[in-house]
Amino acid sequence: MRKKEYVMENNLAIFEGYKIRRHFDEKTEIWFFSVVDIIQVLIQQPDFQAARKYWNKLKERLKKEGSESVSNCHQLKLLAADGKKYLTDVANVETLLRLIQSVPSPKAEPIKLWLAKVGYERMQEMADPAKALDRARENWQKHGRSEKWIQQRMMGQETRNKLTDYWKDHEITKDEEFAILTNIIHQE
Repeated sequence: MRKKEYVMENNLAIFEGYKIRRHFDEKTEIWFFSVVDIIQVLIQQPDFQAARKYWNKLKERLKKEGSESVSNCHQLKLLAADGKKYLTDVANVETLLRLIQSVPSPKAEPIKLWLAKVGYERMQEMADPAKALDRARENWQKHGRSEKWIQQRMMGQETRNKLTDYWKDHEITKDEEFAILTNIIHQE
């Protein structure tokens, strides 16, 4: 069995060499993962279009069976391989675990464990935000960033957070106002 890879950058996770697009909803604090990307891993299909067709057939079958899993999927615009964003079926971990049970695959159990690990890490980060900072530092190091670059990035984020907190305390609440002020900062 080859070693599992768990690399996460921006809204992309890598599972055993397969790219899995994801989105974290800040309001609900829920991860959403691309269903087609998960299917691609389950059926061990390097061709994205073949995985997409498999998902479409599976979706039809599940709808006929009355499965709620399909209706619990949403669509979000995710970045595709061609660099453009397209509406993509996404699901939260609970729905994905139900969908995974519908696909006969030896990869089902490792994906379940991986999804559980992602959820557990997020819960740890919510309880102790320092863990999120440590994880970010590790990822930047894996991507070859220098300690100086990492320190500047983290200090820049801290400064930005203090500034936006100050704005909130002074009743600047509209997204447009935040955008204008942020643009001014970047120009400086």
